[in-house]
Amino acid sequence: MIEILTANTPNGKKISIMLEEIKFRYKVTKVNINKGAQFEPKFRAISPFSKIPVIIDHDKNISIFESGAILMYLGEKSGKFYPEKNKNLINQWLMGQMAYVGPMLGQHHQFHHYNPGKSEWGEDRYFKIAKTIYKDLDERLEKNQFLAVDYSIADIATFPWIARHEWHDIGLKNFKNLSRWYKEISNREAVIKGFDILKRDEKIPQV
Repeated sequence: MIEILTANTPNGKKISIMLEEIKFRYKVTKVNINKGAQFEPKFRAISPFSKIPVIIDHDKNISIFESGAILMYLGEKSGKFYPEKNKNLINQWLMGQMAYVGPMLGQHHQFHHYNPGKSEWGEDRYFKIAKTIYKDLDERLEKNQFLAVDYSIADIATFPWIARHEWHDIGLKNFKNLSRWYKEISNREAVIKGFDILKRDEKIPQV
């Protein structure tokens, strides 16, 4: 059985969506990051950067931290959404999400959503970067149905960040290809269930 230690964030949702997609039996343990539970020694023993999510594979008695590494592990363990023939391309789009899409949209959340008015420079900088991210993804999805051609862990990693599009004030509907991709993924049964795993009746925002 897989245990997921998580919170209601885009990075946390990646893993619950993946677990629903691969139909593994799993247990959810909520980490209250608002009260600092991620800094407790017991949690830091399996997550050295004090970040969620973390999984524990109780069948093998091992833990994995960092959401991208977890997706790769689950993809290999299940044989789904991470095919050997396409790993190189999937890895590129997955690392793009981990290193660019997530961190930059996360900064946009901080300046634009959580702390508006505190830094005009920060708000302007990360709004422009977020808009560029939308444009880059839209251009990619003009040529391919999914980021790495077929639906994969790269899409699963990216979707929860775009699901906060209402926070971004960029206008997802203005990006035809990204909107098409978003709608298609948001209608998947596993995505709907995985997105809502910690917060009862949370709905995926529509375009």
